[in-house]
Amino acid sequence: MIVVTHLCLIMSISQKFLMRKLILLAICCYLPAMLLAQPPVQTVTVKGVAIDSTANKPLGYVTVALYDTTTKRSVKAGLSKDDGTFQLTAPAGKPYQLVLASVGYKNKTFNISGKDAEVNTGKILLETSSKQLNEVSVTAVRPIMKQEVDRISYDVQADPESKALTALDMMRKVPLLSVDANDNIKLKGSANYKILINGRESAMVAKDPSDVLKAMPADNIEKIEVITTPPAKYDAEGLSGIINIITKRNADQGYNANISGRYNSVFGPGLYSHASVKEGKLGVSFFLGVNHNNGFNAGSGNTQTIFGGQSTTQSGSGSNQFHNYFSSAELSYEIDSLNLLTGSFELFHGNSDQAGSQFSDTRNFDGSIAQQYEQQSIANSSFQGLDVNLNYQLGFKHNKDQLLTLSYKFSFSPNSQYNNDIFSQRVNDYESQQPNFFMNNSAGERSHTIQVDYAQPFKAITLEAGGKAILRSDFSNFQRSDLDSATNAYAVNPNYTNDFNYQQNVYSLYNSYQLKMDKWTGKAGLRLEHTTVDGNFISANSTVSQNYNNLIPSVSIQRSFKTSSINLGFTQRIQRPGIYQLNPFVDNSDPKFISTGNPNLRPELNNTFELNYSNFSNNSFTAGLSYAFSNNSIQNVSSLFVDSTATNPHDTVTKTTYQNLGSNSTFGLNVNANFNITKQLSISLNGFVSKVWLKGTYNGQFYQNSGLQGNAFANAGYKFDSGYRIGIDAGYFSGGVNLQGKSSDFIYNSLVLTKEFLKKKATISLVANDPETKYHNNTSTTTTPQYIQTSYNQDIYRTFAVRFSYKFGKLNSEIKKERHGINNDDTKGGGKSGGNSGG
Repeated sequence: MIVVTHLCLIMSISQKFLMRKLILLAICCYLPAMLLAQPPVQTVTVKGVAIDSTANKPLGYVTVALYDTTTKRSVKAGLSKDDGTFQLTAPAGKPYQLVLASVGYKNKTFNISGKDAEVNTGKILLETSSKQLNEVSVTAVRPIMKQEVDRISYDVQADPESKALTALDMMRKVPLLSVDANDNIKLKGSANYKILINGRESAMVAKDPSDVLKAMPADNIEKIEVITTPPAKYDAEGLSGIINIITKRNADQGYNANISGRYNSVFGPGLYSHASVKEGKLGVSFFLGVNHNNGFNAGSGNTQTIFGGQSTTQSGSGSNQFHNYFSSAELSYEIDSLNLLTGSFELFHGNSDQAGSQFSDTRNFDGSIAQQYEQQSIANSSFQGLDVNLNYQLGFKHNKDQLLTLSYKFSFSPNSQYNNDIFSQRVNDYESQQPNFFMNNSAGERSHTIQVDYAQPFKAITLEAGGKAILRSDFSNFQRSDLDSATNAYAVNPNYTNDFNYQQNVYSLYNSYQLKMDKWTGKAGLRLEHTTVDGNFISANSTVSQNYNNLIPSVSIQRSFKTSSINLGFTQRIQRPGIYQLNPFVDNSDPKFISTGNPNLRPELNNTFELNYSNFSNNSFTAGLSYAFSNNSIQNVSSLFVDSTATNPHDTVTKTTYQNLGSNSTFGLNVNANFNITKQLSISLNGFVSKVWLKGTYNGQFYQNSGLQGNAFANAGYKFDSGYRIGIDAGYFSGGVNLQGKSSDFIYNSLVLTKEFLKKKATISLVANDPETKYHNNTSTTTTPQYIQTSYNQDIYRTFAVRFSYKFGKLNSEIKKERHGINNDDTKGGGKSGGNSGG
């Protein structure tokens, strides 16, 4: 509290000094224009606020029109803002009729004399109506895109396909986002981002966001925010930015609910429900979901040629069957108008069964067999996640937007895995060197977070300040046991047994300002973070001890015009190495290709510049340029390595690890457009292309690589008057560029047919994903001075699905929730997932 008080005092003094400069600058800029201006044309300005009479809350996107009472023609029209306010200007001296129209409400009409220079209608109450009156024929189209000073938001509920698609499918439509063939989500072509649910880090998506999002119906999401220049109140982790998914939680007195489900030809059934209840001061919103994956077989392979030496070819197939369930709930209790208690929890649990076989064939330079074996694997894994949040929000009588928030969060994500590997068909591969083995791993993370936030708006400036402490501990107990052929019993192998404890604490203070004027909005802030790392990798006899500070600036400026805006932003972001990047334990589940972490990794600091243009008039269009660079980039690198821990010390294998290597620069261009061709036909385009430059030195060898990477997505939808809608999606993903190679490109498409019935309360959809191709091969190439390697993974492509949704109940407002809360976005994000989105 002392820190916050000091911050507020400093910012109050800075505010007065800043305001004086801004006033002087405004006078200097506008004085010449005033001297040169001609006498203005006499006009009448009509303004007011649209209010829902039932819920007594502002109504956004209400169509507001001024009609000439003589000609009966529209002179001026527009939409109310999010806060319900509107303003129209027309020539003075003639009478007008002001009409407010919105779907589901009775039209409201006022007579305007046109003699006064300004008419303020005040609050206009709109009543709900089951029938729409025909006083005026105006079609209001809800905008899908919105550009704010530091982010772009995509209104999922305004997209007609939200009833048929999954949350992962919807990601492909959002500007700057893409989903590759392995269902990896990318932000501006990068996996270095953070993903949040309702502004908070979520246990449901912490392990693998793709798996959760392809199981979540898009209809459960309100909007998706892409925060390209995260303000100081967010943790500094996530090089490319933050993806914030805001879910539904509508409620008033009463309840509403939604039940939906799917059946996919490959990925099996899923069932989901969402409900909100409000009674008096208490409000509750919850979501439940369960999925079962039937599993499928897919191939994989790997070819490596050592220059002047041996070559290895591996081929195999595998299957994966899993089921999971997830749930979340939010609770709100309004003690009084100034005191609010909120809480939430998220729970995720999943089980997965895998089986696979792989044949490995290594040849000498003359073509003779150097080594052969077949490896069969059976695995089972269980993963869980739990988040619990508690928040207390204190308001102030003189200003309802002045808020003090105290928050606590507990997170726990344990998981376990079992593998059993058996070798056969051995040629020059001896059981004494590579015996059959099984592995057990029990690992997880536990964290406590305490946070205080203070926000105070002044006339034109909003101040935010706060502090935060994250206390995070990781653990892992990994054990491999080898089969002794003499005793036919398994014995622990100490070389491949892992036991570690890892503690990472992050302490931070932040302070930011937002200045909002008529046409300009600016946001600037600083965040100071102190990080301590203590790791004890017991089995590897290695420790990690790090202690460092980071001062992170962020600046965003927006210039608004009538229907468009220009945004400019700069920020620094951190990528702290994760526990599995630091862990020196050697994973040799594939004996020819092993991987390990690097306990000496340092955090990567990235500098990002953004310039964006947005126009949301009749249609929406956004375009932007970005440039980012880092001088200590964390790269995944590979080299040949003699495995000294093996029984045969001359066994040459490929070792993959992480290093801080040189520079990483990216220059990108993004474009997004949505066109409403007619009332029935709409088209959307979304694309991103970037040039990447990479440089670094590893094992005494200098590497450099560069190339273009990007993606493009197109969607066309046609809505019939009978309640049917058809949508066609197609996209291209170029693959990625890394220091030692690149990955392949791919094309995807889908067809969606949706029918609404029961007064639009129910929908049923038929989905076909890539019907022309059963499988897709995702390839990647690695080139070093020692060898060249090509790998591929086969993914199922052709799927068919049926989805249904039914909603009931009637609620009009929202469950009250705290405006500030914990969002732990300080560790590396961007998950990896296999499979298809499942329709």
